[in-house]
Amino acid sequence: MILFLLACALLILGYVVYGAFVEKVFGISSGKTPAMKHPDGVDYIPFPTYKALLIQFLNIAGLGPVFGAILGAVYGPVCLLWIVFGCIFAGAVHDYLSGMLSLRHDGKSLIYLMEIYFGSKVKYIALFLLIAMLLLVGAIFAKSPAQMLGQLTNTSTWLWLMVVFGYYFVATLLPIDKLIGRFYPLFALCLLISSVCLIIALFMRDIPPFLNFELANLHPEGLPLFPLLFVTIACGAISGFHATQSPMISRCLKSEKYGRPVFYGAMIIEGVVALIWATLGICFYPTTTHLLTSIQSVDAGGTVSAIAKGLLGNIGGIITIASVVILAITTGDTCFRSARLTLADFFKYPQEKIKNRLILSLSVLAGGVFLSIVPVATIWRYFGWFNQTLAMVTLWLVTVYLHKNKKCYWISLIPAVFMTAVSATYIAYDKLFLNLPIQISYGIGCSIAFISFWGFLHLNYRKK
Repeated sequence: MILFLLACALLILGYVVYGAFVEKVFGISSGKTPAMKHPDGVDYIPFPTYKALLIQFLNIAGLGPVFGAILGAVYGPVCLLWIVFGCIFAGAVHDYLSGMLSLRHDGKSLIYLMEIYFGSKVKYIALFLLIAMLLLVGAIFAKSPAQMLGQLTNTSTWLWLMVVFGYYFVATLLPIDKLIGRFYPLFALCLLISSVCLIIALFMRDIPPFLNFELANLHPEGLPLFPLLFVTIACGAISGFHATQSPMISRCLKSEKYGRPVFYGAMIIEGVVALIWATLGICFYPTTTHLLTSIQSVDAGGTVSAIAKGLLGNIGGIITIASVVILAITTGDTCFRSARLTLADFFKYPQEKIKNRLILSLSVLAGGVFLSIVPVATIWRYFGWFNQTLAMVTLWLVTVYLHKNKKCYWISLIPAVFMTAVSATYIAYDKLFLNLPIQISYGIGCSIAFISFWGFLHLNYRKK
């Protein structure tokens, strides 16, 4: 209990101290935000700060801080260190700077920012990767809740999948204040309350949490801690997916001074949720071997269900599972909405008319339906690499911005180099990609990270 509370305290301290420093480095202005300059009644609508914060949290959370934390708990208590320090120094910095950069550029999507700071030559590749990742995430967050609802009600998964996609179509098409602005803050509170109830129930039981706390790799199959843990736990520590969601809320803020509570703060809250579920995974099962056996037999969703019912009983478990399902669905629809906005920005296609929104909504949803045929486990593995690679690219993007504006770019450069090593090592090691021995993968990952770091500093020196 003490370790868990200490980890939560560090996250809060990180928001207060390091978050204020990052905000000072970026430098907020008193100018009008996109929502105040040209509200359009569809995507640019001013929201109260509390509502923007809760929607941002719900949009970025998804199943990541739940499923990812459960999967990461297989490595043992060491996963908590990645959640805490990754969240403070990488994830929240990534979210704040990318969100504020979008705010400064009229609420434009990530593809627009890449074209500005990386050049027009990369925009087509970037568009493909961004849309592919959004559709992958949307497919995961359609199929996973459909499976959970099918198991809960003992009905067809495909029936629920069509229901979920039907809802996604409506939510992608309608103005942001009709469904998202009205109901999502309430859903976010439900997720937080259910997570807090679970951790309280855990510590009320006769379970000695972290009795044998070891800063070691406790994975039963001996899988390497680096880079796998840093890809498995993404949304609770750092996630490139968040950079695709932030422009949606950057179009709804009334002032730049609300950027830190909304962007940096939402990531800290997600870190707390990830800490809760990682702690549940570690403490509910006697060993990491028992946890891995559960995941392999009933997958991560079944493990979440078992923990919830084991701690809160059948009724409490059903409520918790329902909140997790809602969490997945309310992130899935914003994936497709972000895909629509990204395509609209790329093709300069106005979205005030419902006919224009209808064309793009049908296009992105068709891609999501197609990808939903692929097994969730396979999609999740590809998404893991896509996600962290996008985080790496976004960190380099904001580093270029800070450098060009003569600001302290080290706050994003260091995590950018680290995530470069993670992404490069993963693609060299994982079976889905190069499938090289881990030692060779380490060499490749570290070499690419060093070359990136040296190249950036060298170019910076030459320009000076």
